[in-house]
Amino acid sequence: MSYVSNYMTTMKYFLVKTFMLFLALPLWISVKVPQAKVLPVIPAYQDSLFTGPKSMGKIHNKAIDEASGLVFSRMHPGILYTHNDSGGDPIVYMLDTTGRHVGQIKLLGVENRDWEDIAIGPGPEKDRPYIYVGEIGDNNAKYDQIKIFRIPEPNLLQDEVEVNPEILILNYPDGAKDAETLMVDPISHDIFILSKRDSVNILYRAPQSAFAQGEYVLERIMELPFTMSVAGDISADGSQIIIKNYLMVFYWEREIGETVPEALKRKAKILPYKPEPQGEAIAFDPQGEAYYTLSEMRFNIHPVLYRYGKK
Repeated sequence: MSYVSNYMTTMKYFLVKTFMLFLALPLWISVKVPQAKVLPVIPAYQDSLFTGPKSMGKIHNKAIDEASGLVFSRMHPGILYTHNDSGGDPIVYMLDTTGRHVGQIKLLGVENRDWEDIAIGPGPEKDRPYIYVGEIGDNNAKYDQIKIFRIPEPNLLQDEVEVNPEILILNYPDGAKDAETLMVDPISHDIFILSKRDSVNILYRAPQSAFAQGEYVLERIMELPFTMSVAGDISADGSQIIIKNYLMVFYWEREIGETVPEALKRKAKILPYKPEPQGEAIAFDPQGEAYYTLSEMRFNIHPVLYRYGKK
């Protein structure tokens, strides 16, 4: 029995170590092989409608060192919005598609406790796009409430714009959670938050009307069969959904008349992804013909904006 027990312990240790090495492989590839040309031969990356990655350029603004969200403007062609995460300034930065700084939006009267994602979508004024910033990070699950800040997209691109955001306070129905994924559905106008650290990530929902109330208890919708989600987006026309964790990008095509949860019930396709040092941002372009990713600065690797286009 002692021999069998020792053998089983050794085998368990071997399997765990092998599994951890497997998880670390994509990050090692991303560091050692700049364009990660070997990734397409890995089976998980073969089920794809998109090519990539293509480096669009390094981020020029040195203030953006912990980019944790990314979304495309609906009013200004070729402009993206991003922000830093915990402890950063309460600023949304504007970039072009080569990574060059265009301007910034300062949110007045709020702090950046832990901004983790940004989205764009409908709001109270018809035909006006709104930017949503999610203060939804909570590594130790210790905060009773999270917040979403909503601002109208600026009409003009300026060096700095100052705005007073609307604030929505949210509570989870099942206790504090860490989350890094915020999405706004352009069709239903619903707001979705996806948890991060659960063994299966949990999707929560709030309606647009929650902003009028000021505070709202999120509705728990469903569980998704993966973990460590760090970003997501819904295409401008609502027909595509994308969610990423540190190693993979998950993709769904949404049928006409289908809700977001109904689409997410189907098995996801796995899209190409060059694992980044700490990639926590993803966004569709306005046409839904490409998605872009961006990482925080880690291991002295400067953040690079990557594009993945449809075949």
